[in-house]
Amino acid sequence: MLTNPDRQLMLTSMEPVLEIAQGATSNDPDAGLRAVAALRALTERLEVLQVQSARDLGWSWQDIAERLGVTKQTVHRKYGRRIGRR
Repeated sequence: MLTNPDRQLMLTSMEPVLEIAQGATSNDPDAGLRAVAALRALTERLEVLQVQSARDLGWSWQDIAERLGVTKQTVHRKYGRRIGRR
């Protein structure tokens, strides 16, 4: 299982991935921009889930930041209050 059952609801309520991918390659700017927005929302949700998982497993903010390609300060500023400072 990729996510906890309570978190899975967030992902399954989104547009099917195939529709998003088709929109992203569309020549229609409306469809393309909607796909970009959907992909951005999906990416944000996945990042929150993975950062939470890493923190639950005891990863440091530095470890997480390195994997995301950002600074420790950036990841801590974005998630520190939401997830916890542990």
